[in-house]
Amino acid sequence: MKRKAPLHPVSFDTSAQRPPTVERPVRSRTRSLAMDAHIKPHQHPWSQFTYCASGLMQVTVTQGERQTTFIVPPSRAVWIPPGVQHNVVVLETAELRTVDMAPSVLPASWTECRVLVVSKLLRELIHALEGSEPGPRDDALMALTADETTRADTQALGVPMPHPEHGDKRLRALCEAVLRDPAEKSQLKEWVADIGASERTVARLFRDELGTSYQRWRTQAVLAHALPQLARGVPIAQVAAAAGYASDSAFSAMFKQSMGKPPSHFLARS
Repeated sequence: MKRKAPLHPVSFDTSAQRPPTVERPVRSRTRSLAMDAHIKPHQHPWSQFTYCASGLMQVTVTQGERQTTFIVPPSRAVWIPPGVQHNVVVLETAELRTVDMAPSVLPASWTECRVLVVSKLLRELIHALEGSEPGPRDDALMALTADETTRADTQALGVPMPHPEHGDKRLRALCEAVLRDPAEKSQLKEWVADIGASERTVARLFRDELGTSYQRWRTQAVLAHALPQLARGVPIAQVAAAAGYASDSAFSAMFKQSMGKPPSHFLARS
């Protein structure tokens, strides 16, 4: 997606109190960040999930040969495994909360990034952990936070992208064009002429490089395009048109099927 305003770099938190320890394997902290704040690409030896109590953020992770962008509204969080490079761009002024966890806290099978649905209980636990002092209560909060995290529902909110260096440049050009303006064309056959490849070749590239079909990928791209607009209070009919839908009812049906809630749930109100 194109951004009109320049990004404003903010420092990565390197304080000595941040890393999880054996005694305190789950740590929580809050940062208030302005729109267009940018935390540069970094990684750390512990796992983390990043959550906006308010506002909207974009998290991009690079894992192996694949790069994935997540658009994260409130009530959702991105969980990132240890050692995975990621960066954050704030799309709307946000109260950013990060929960850092020692690798031993969560299942060893959690090797891929995922979007978690933040339950009311998990939200309150994150808040309670912040500033909690060592002791039995802190131990209980950490244990319950880890347990609630493993039980959290997941949601497909990521938009996988070809690796910027090793991925197919034709596929990346198509993906970037769809993200910029999903309403311009809807069918794969309408896009392929612009990048100099056959429809069959591009369909294969989606499967081989991104592990999905074009239509499934486009749905994720539409959601990524729509969520920031809804967060800014853009009317649903206008968001639907910008996503290439002929009616807001068809858009709302797709949105609810994908997100579990209608677009009105994410629509900002003054």
